[in-house]
Amino acid sequence: MRTHYCTDLNETNVGQEVTVVGWANSYRDHGGIIFIDLRDKTGLIQLTCDPEDSAEAHKIADSVRDEYVLVAKGKVRLRGEGLTNPRLKTGAIEIVVDELVIENKSAPLPFVIGDKKVGEETTLKYRYLELRDQSMYEAFRLRSKAAIAARNILDENGFLEVETPILTKSTPEGARDYLVPSRVHNGEFYALPQSPQLFKQLLMVGGFDRYFQIAKCFRDEDLRADRQPEFTQIDVEMSFCDQEEVIKVAEDLIVAMFKACDIEVTAPFNRMTHKDAMEKYGSDKPDMRYGLEMVDVIDIFERCDNEIFTNIAKKPHVNRIKALKVPGADLVFSKREMKSFEDYVRKFGAQGLGYFQMKEDGLKGPLTKFFSEEDIQLLIDRLGMEIGDVVFFGAGDKKTVWDYMGRLRIFIAEHEKMNLVDPNKYEFLWVVDFPMFEVEDGRVKALHHPFTMPKDTDKDDVEDIESIAYDIVLNGVELGGGSIRIHKEEVQAEIFKLLGISDEEAREKFGFLLDALKFGAPPHGGFAIGFDRLMMLITKKSSIRDVIAFPKTQKASCILTEAPSQVDNEQLRDLHIRIREQVKA
Repeated sequence: MRTHYCTDLNETNVGQEVTVVGWANSYRDHGGIIFIDLRDKTGLIQLTCDPEDSAEAHKIADSVRDEYVLVAKGKVRLRGEGLTNPRLKTGAIEIVVDELVIENKSAPLPFVIGDKKVGEETTLKYRYLELRDQSMYEAFRLRSKAAIAARNILDENGFLEVETPILTKSTPEGARDYLVPSRVHNGEFYALPQSPQLFKQLLMVGGFDRYFQIAKCFRDEDLRADRQPEFTQIDVEMSFCDQEEVIKVAEDLIVAMFKACDIEVTAPFNRMTHKDAMEKYGSDKPDMRYGLEMVDVIDIFERCDNEIFTNIAKKPHVNRIKALKVPGADLVFSKREMKSFEDYVRKFGAQGLGYFQMKEDGLKGPLTKFFSEEDIQLLIDRLGMEIGDVVFFGAGDKKTVWDYMGRLRIFIAEHEKMNLVDPNKYEFLWVVDFPMFEVEDGRVKALHHPFTMPKDTDKDDVEDIESIAYDIVLNGVELGGGSIRIHKEEVQAEIFKLLGISDEEAREKFGFLLDALKFGAPPHGGFAIGFDRLMMLITKKSSIRDVIAFPKTQKASCILTEAPSQVDNEQLRDLHIRIREQVKA
């Protein structure tokens, strides 16, 4: 039907007879000559419909409106001096139309294509119209290129693509499962996989050695900008490997995917222990595009004359006093603005936020009266303070201090008066040596998952046990991670015991994996990368919804198809389900 895509044409095609197809992006009538900007997946080209060239084409063009589907035939010519459009790739040429066909009309649009001010309720209802925007097409073009590059580099490295089941068994993996009732097995349910974790381990037991999959995963959890109920991850597992070999494969994969999107990044990536990440940045996924490291000053505060601080400082194992130096902040922030920072951190559990300002005559602030001159000088030296700097202090239990001071670091870096974040920079970081467990409400939980190999379980405090686990972080976003897995039955049993999982519960939920570990399971490990998150960062979008063709809303609903929806009673009877009506109070 077409001879060329719109932007494939250029000055070398002048004089040629061509046929182009697409949508009417805009329509203009300039004194009898009609101009139509025709749009296809590649971009725009101008059609010129002059009655002197073709009265019939001009007549048809007069009835064209936005988003009509057109087939246009004509000759390419230069626009002429002073008539070019430098904003268009085809801005130096136009097509003089001698044949025009309206292949299909369009109803009036609910919004203008490309209008970024339109609300989500409208754009997601008419997602197919939003996808016509050129920037949307470009994002999915890059997504396709990255996926192909991922498959190619993994294939070159001996990995086999294997699909794992979508209907599987419900197992505890950190989020709620999506459940699917069984028609055949009354009262029993399948679960949609939160990840292919167990199956890829079974593939290693099966001797597949190197596996990958671009896998659909499902988690019924509260949504944010970087979460969806169904998402895609690049899932990789390999046998007879250590952490270094796994990380090398992951870095090669990421470099290849970025290269496919015309972005050069270099490996190896920087590394940081989980402990250092929390102590210096208050986060296990720190954004390394700027500094603002937190510094421990609990020893100095222990000697001050403020009882609140000294009591906190007496318990350095569970408490922290952290200093966050912000260079030049005293020159750009007013005292009122710095006071507002305290209101910000109070939302995350802070009891307050102290600060000192470095003036020409020394360190100033309401807290300085509690410190000796020697300790004030020690603070200045330890923090490397210069005139114009401000240092903020957070004190309290370590997890709370890490959290709100880490958030304050990001808040200040992104503040319009500081503007420390370079949007064109890509800073990768491996966070390694994660704790194996975390304790919440007195209950021991696996920080990653219960199949992660611990470094050593002989610790007095369960939270001091480290795992051979690693996360890959890009610009403050966790792209994914992985671990070396437990391949010995006795180690897995010990971990279940520490998690408070009884033999009966372990047998019920993981019996098939425990059985597999008895039959010569090899050492193995792997990683998974959130493909949607990666593409969100590559395309500089603000949400993963912008790189998923048909996403859900923050309420996990699809406005386009009106899912989820009710089903008829016959379907419910087949599934042995009865809906209980909610009684109104």
